[in-house]
Amino acid sequence: MEKNERCLSCSDCGLYHCDKQDKHYPEFCPTVATSEEELREIGELYMHDPTDSVVFRAAAAVEGETYGKITRVEEVVRFAKKIGAKKIGVVSCMGLINEAKTFTKVLQANGLDYICIACKTGAQDKSKYGIPEEGKIHPGQYEASCNPILQARIMNRAKTDLNVIVGLCVGHDSLFMKHSDAIVTTLVAKDRVLLHNPAAALYGSGFYYRRIFEEIK
Repeated sequence: MEKNERCLSCSDCGLYHCDKQDKHYPEFCPTVATSEEELREIGELYMHDPTDSVVFRAAAAVEGETYGKITRVEEVVRFAKKIGAKKIGVVSCMGLINEAKTFTKVLQANGLDYICIACKTGAQDKSKYGIPEEGKIHPGQYEASCNPILQARIMNRAKTDLNVIVGLCVGHDSLFMKHSDAIVTTLVAKDRVLLHNPAAALYGSGFYYRRIFEEIK
């Protein structure tokens, strides 16, 4: 492969034989490149690993039992119950704290314990963590930094069984997932412009959001 040659992958495929088994795999298909040994190894995790097997089967059960019938809020609760989670960690953006509060009421109605931690917990100005004034939304003013590592540590100390992201910023969600001891799922993906429906930019890419194909700086 040439140094700058892009590796072909699933977004370059139009056959999707892996999904229906009614065509054939293209030569670049990652399924073709995956050895039977690796598939067996992964299969062992899905079948027998104490965590992976429970999560995998619960996810499949939620999909199989309620496909297209219930909302993601209901799916998250159903998934939590199927993995035997008792305490749910809700990690929320301050901008979605009311939505997080509503979700905790849903958890309570379903007999699930919870702890909710907002992103500004720790209350430190961004400048204390090396963010320059020009990097703030409002330079020259106190501006609390998000603190996803602290959110994760609080959840770890609380020994949550499942953590649920409600609108953490891009990247802050990555740090939270990196530092979380419990498995993590996302209830809300933040998009301040599209009312937290980021897929709308993809749906509208043929007209209203054609700009996303331009270089993003």
